[in-house]
Amino acid sequence: METSVKYMCVLAFLVCMTISGLNGVEGTAGYYGPCGKHDIEKEAEKLEACTYAAQHRRVPVSERCCTVMEKKVKNPACLCAVLFSQTAYNAGVRPEIAVTIPKRCNIVDRPVGYQCGGFTLP
Repeated sequence: METSVKYMCVLAFLVCMTISGLNGVEGTAGYYGPCGKHDIEKEAEKLEACTYAAQHRRVPVSERCCTVMEKKVKNPACLCAVLFSQTAYNAGVRPEIAVTIPKRCNIVDRPVGYQCGGFTLP
């Protein structure tokens, strides 16, 4: 009787540890980085309207680009990750120019002075 109680306690302990371990792994499975549960490459695709403006400093920024950018500047860490993503690189985005887009769009609540990969958001 005493032995079976010990085994039951050990079994209960192992079940609890297994359940808590699985929850810990599952809890972090959807985290991708600075964009939370959103894939950085997919977030970069959303900025497609900004590609030309992110290549040329003197090009007017489209209204569609400004609308998308206004949402992105709310999370500057995600925006920086997007600007340095493989998708942005493949599209020819120049991060040193892309960081100027929020100012060129006249976005009031932009993160002025935020360091983004060696570049400062104006």
